Amino acid sequence: MSDTLIVLHTAISIIAIVLLILVVRVDPVISLVIGTIYLGLAAGLGFEDTIGTIAQGFGDIMIEVGLLIGFGVLLGSLLLAMGALQKLVGLLLRLLGPQKLPYAFSAALSTIFPAIYVDVQLVLAAPLARSAAPRMRGDGLAMMSGTLTAGILVGYVFVVPGLGTVAIAGLLNVPLGTMLIFGTLIGLPTAVLTTFIYGRLLRYGLWNKAKDEVGFQEAEEVSPAETEQQKQQQTENTPPLYVSLLPILVALLLIAFGAIAEAAGLESPVVTFFGDPVFALFVGLLGAYLLAWRTLPNERVGEAMNEGFDATGQILLITGLGGSLGAVITQTGLQDILGGFFSAEAGTPVLLTILLAWLIAAVLHLAIGSISVAAITASGILAPILDGLEVPAVIMALAIGSGALFALQVNSNFFWMFQSLLEVTTQGALKALTLVTALASVVSLILILLLSLVV
Repeated sequence: MSDTLIVLHTAISIIAIVLLILVVRVDPVISLVIGTIYLGLAAGLGFEDTIGTIAQGFGDIMIEVGLLIGFGVLLGSLLLAMGALQKLVGLLLRLLGPQKLPYAFSAALSTIFPAIYVDVQLVLAAPLARSAAPRMRGDGLAMMSGTLTAGILVGYVFVVPGLGTVAIAGLLNVPLGTMLIFGTLIGLPTAVLTTFIYGRLLRYGLWNKAKDEVGFQEAEEVSPAETEQQKQQQTENTPPLYVSLLPILVALLLIAFGAIAEAAGLESPVVTFFGDPVFALFVGLLGAYLLAWRTLPNERVGEAMNEGFDATGQILLITGLGGSLGAVITQTGLQDILGGFFSAEAGTPVLLTILLAWLIAAVLHLAIGSISVAAITASGILAPILDGLEVPAVIMALAIGSGALFALQVNSNFFWMFQSLLEVTTQGALKALTLVTALASVVSLILILLLSLVV
């Protein structure tokens, strides 16, 4: 089959996936399967090889990230049950005061809590943001809403064990320890810088309470004692903050230890075992489970585990099917064609290669409305040609995450959750969510381009 037809069928497959999700409102899992089957058959793989390649690609990516995602989701669910996020916000508010809270909040959400799935983080953090907003000068709700966006979504695409981060790293075969180091190096400053830039924009009159907030006065006045009592009851029997955070901190330290040991050339079975990300996350999960078992009612521990199991299924399916799409693309030979456009031998500068990877993920996100699906699809497109590029795989992974973050908007269910939970209008959500993700995407791209000059 000619190169032109291969490119054409690949484009049709991806556009079909986008249209099925965006226009027909078909679930991303089903859309990915349909698009992948079409590509395999249209590219001439045949019925048997198409299904076999889909299964093989799914299995390969599950080997890479299946346990990591499962352990990460369960760990996050247990942290949620122990009230870690609520206690952290209370501590930051007491130590730093309301004016410095946004920066500490975005930093903490982006680095400590990516183990908790983004929707759950939003549900948890939104009431805390609303309660802190009246204590801040100026547009408190606007600032805290943008802070939530920067912290939660930046952590999701850059910081281990954020599920977007883990999926991208697995699809591009980037060691998780390497992704932890470089992702944190980009994610933390991105979250803080985005919060700072957004805060400056608010000072220039970006926010209009009358048009951007739903019932501002009413929301400010309502503070029933019964609600406060319920919040205290939910956290009074849980472990102290420093204890409840130990499981995730231990897991991250073990992963970092493995990456540093590998970079330093320290090779031994013991070092490899203890630095393995799967083992590290299992240690974190085991620690969180034992801690929850000792401090929470057995029923609540069981509920937390079941919630984690429920959340894992769709995440694993979408991630695995991203691996299937990548495997089918590899079988079509598209990587050889794309390699001609991206390779340094063809005259494409390294910085332009990074920009193209960012652009592919950004366009997919704008069309599909899902950060994870955009990141997984972009990774599936680019993974087969990484070996022919002079850009390190981790830089390409960061560029894809940065592009997939760009301008989350009305075609995402997260947008409407954000609007209702933060009690802002659609216009307010466009400012505090869409604008902030666009800022974070551009800020992170600049940092990634600078990082590529020294890596």
